[in-house]
Amino acid sequence: MTKILYIEDEPFLGKIVKESLESRGYEVLMLADGRELITHYQSFSPDVCVFDVMLPFRDGYALAQDIRQIDKQIPILFLTAKTQTEDVLKGFGVGGNDYIRKPFSMEELIVRIQNLMQTNQNTQPKTDSILLGKYEFLPNRFELKYGESIKKLSNRETELLTILAEKRNYTVSRKDILLKVWNDDSFFNSRNLDVYITRLREYLRQDPQLEIMTLKGVGYLFKVR
Repeated sequence: MTKILYIEDEPFLGKIVKESLESRGYEVLMLADGRELITHYQSFSPDVCVFDVMLPFRDGYALAQDIRQIDKQIPILFLTAKTQTEDVLKGFGVGGNDYIRKPFSMEELIVRIQNLMQTNQNTQPKTDSILLGKYEFLPNRFELKYGESIKKLSNRETELLTILAEKRNYTVSRKDILLKVWNDDSFFNSRNLDVYITRLREYLRQDPQLEIMTLKGVGYLFKVR
């Protein structure tokens, strides 16, 4: 399920857009302003950000800059009533990927979101090596290296460690992991997740600077010191 972080200070418009997106299968977190943006971003782990430009406290451009400090890849779409070329250029300059001028149709919004998701998937670099403390993780080879020792990982172990590694030092929700790795958050798969987390902890035990913490009722935090 595609997750959208939507910031809109017009409650009537926001309610319509949120409900329309949810009726089409999207999961939407809607905020009225960008206060506590990073906290919400890290806990929700969206796939796309949709920001109104004219917002209280800090405008959409400033919020996009905040996001780009921690995530260079996530698509950012601006909703704007501004029509001047310099405003559009400013949006791209701060890290935006696309924009829609108000008023807009839901069909156009959805098509643009889908296009951004597709483009982002096609342009994501394939990571050959991820350094995790004293370990080297090679997701494309399904390998975890510690010195001269090489541990072969299963497909699911690789998927799970990739998610934790990409979000290291940030909280990842249990539900997000289940949906991404198993495409289902059933009780049975939840128990499977516990087993896989235990395995990964065992694989990483040689480096005390690495810790996969369980946050009860929330998810996991992979601490890399």
